[in-house]
Amino acid sequence: MSQSQLAHAAQTSTQAALPVAAGQVGRLSQALMAMVLGLFVVGMVGFSNIDVVHNAAHDVRHSNAFPCH
Repeated sequence: MSQSQLAHAAQTSTQAALPVAAGQVGRLSQALMAMVLGLFVVGMVGFSNIDVVHNAAHDVRHSNAFPCH
């Protein structure tokens, strides 16, 4: 292999590795945001003093078989 072919092969393998790492970071951040949203909905909204909001969260918990009382 010539030097230009080796350089091209190294550049191609480096470029191919970048989206995989970026995809892993994206999946991790999406999972963390989903967990934060879930904890907010179950914890904060479920214990809300506004009856309509509390009842909606209560019904969703029951429909998802989540124990709440």
